[in-house]
Amino acid sequence: MLKHLYIKNFTLIDELDIELHQGFSVITGETGAGKSIILGAIGLLLGQRADSKSIKSGADKCVIEAHFNLSNYSMEAFFEENEIEFDAEDTIVRRELTAAGKSRAFINDTPVSLSMLKELGEQLVDIHSQHQNLLLQKKDFQLNVVDIIAQDAPQLTAYQQTYSQLQTAKSQLQALKDDIERNRQNQDFLQFQFEELESAKLMAGEQEELEQQSETMEHAEDIKTALYEADNTLAADETGAVSLVRTAYHALKGISQVMPNSTELAERLDSCYIELKDIADEVNNMLEQTDFDPSELDRINARLDRIYELEKKYHVDTIDELISRRDELKQQLEGIENSDEHLAELEAKCQQLTGKCQQQANELTKLRRQAATQIENQLQQRLVPLGMPNVRFEAHVHQGELNKNGQDSVAFLFSANTSTPLQPVSLVASGGEIARVMLSLKAMISGAVKLPTIIFDEIDTGVSGKIAEKMAEMMQEMGRQERQVISITHLPQIAALGSHHYRVSKEETPQGTTSHMQELTDQQRIGEIAQMLSGSDVTEAAIANAKQLLKVKE
Repeated sequence: MLKHLYIKNFTLIDELDIELHQGFSVITGETGAGKSIILGAIGLLLGQRADSKSIKSGADKCVIEAHFNLSNYSMEAFFEENEIEFDAEDTIVRRELTAAGKSRAFINDTPVSLSMLKELGEQLVDIHSQHQNLLLQKKDFQLNVVDIIAQDAPQLTAYQQTYSQLQTAKSQLQALKDDIERNRQNQDFLQFQFEELESAKLMAGEQEELEQQSETMEHAEDIKTALYEADNTLAADETGAVSLVRTAYHALKGISQVMPNSTELAERLDSCYIELKDIADEVNNMLEQTDFDPSELDRINARLDRIYELEKKYHVDTIDELISRRDELKQQLEGIENSDEHLAELEAKCQQLTGKCQQQANELTKLRRQAATQIENQLQQRLVPLGMPNVRFEAHVHQGELNKNGQDSVAFLFSANTSTPLQPVSLVASGGEIARVMLSLKAMISGAVKLPTIIFDEIDTGVSGKIAEKMAEMMQEMGRQERQVISITHLPQIAALGSHHYRVSKEETPQGTTSHMQELTDQQRIGEIAQMLSGSDVTEAAIANAKQLLKVKE
């Protein structure tokens, strides 16, 4: 529940610091006194968009802060999920606006985003204003009411998960069908391309090897000449380097006994001889193997030309990319061949998920129809004491196509008397009747959803007298169920039944108009309600009537 509200520099409010209470409270005041301003401030705490124009003229910043007691409401999960310290007895929500247009929000002094503030706000306070009566025109609202009374959240969540899986499977199925159609139109062309690349018998690394061979054969004569010259220089019988080094080795070896220093030189020459002999043998082998064959060069160049032609045709630069393209074409063709099997699998999956969705949707329909009957009975019981003795109300649950919320649409049908046929409530109910229907629905919903605070903003529009008193009794009953109910009202019959009474007033000061809110004493309540009964000139009769409404004993 909202136990403390602090507002500073918000429109006409200089500073407001007030305690609030559990149960049923009322707020009264003349039109324009500032009741809507207080609601606007609370709305900002609930995550509504801010406007720097809301800051009081001349101020740099406005602050709105509320303290909530959440001891009777299981809300720890929200704080744990968002890593915010949880204090059940004193949860503090604060919003700050600056004249520069900046907005900051805090939950228990932890900075939070506006969306997170709104998420928490929806669990803390429900503000029912007159424009919310328009919700009765919306099918989604009517379905939501039925779902709340049915308490079918687990079943609805399970259905929505299955429905999401079904939509994904349907998308995959359609995409596969599109691919199959597109591929089958191109199948002949794809087959031609694959056979062309397959018949080319491409091998990884082939292009580089052929290019090297071609380069070598193009310079075969130069290579052969160089190898012949190197072979002759190294291996000629008398004048070759190998023979000469061997001769020098034996010369030095022969004087090693008389000139020891020559031994080392001889060994080094022996090492050179071995290395030169090895080089000479390799050069000789290369010379013998080098043979220019014009027909082989033609074959290599023709193969390279074919590879280059394919690379240009398929817009690639390497033979590896051609091989990848060939493999892709093979996979596409195999996919076309196997597409019927894949298609059958997806169709079976869609059919299975559709059946599961239908089963879950049927369970939702069953729960909703049970709830609809409950709504019809309870709403009729609530509306009769509110001045509608002949009221008829039906909540029709119609089955249709599967959608994200199941297969049902809900229509609230209403008739205030026996002679008028049932029609959609938004078409036939008057403003006062709609207000009473919405109050009754809120009372039912509040029993199913443990919402800490409900604020009714002039829910009493279009009613008076005994009916207003019955509406107040209904709000009073709601306030007894571990809940805080606050009603902003112009009717003395409603104001008199509040356990606590606040008055909003405005005052003209040299600095401008300011708005104030105070909790009234018992004596002040008599005067306020008497004024509501008689206007600015409070009569003795009005005071006596006020005491009677308040059940004040003389």
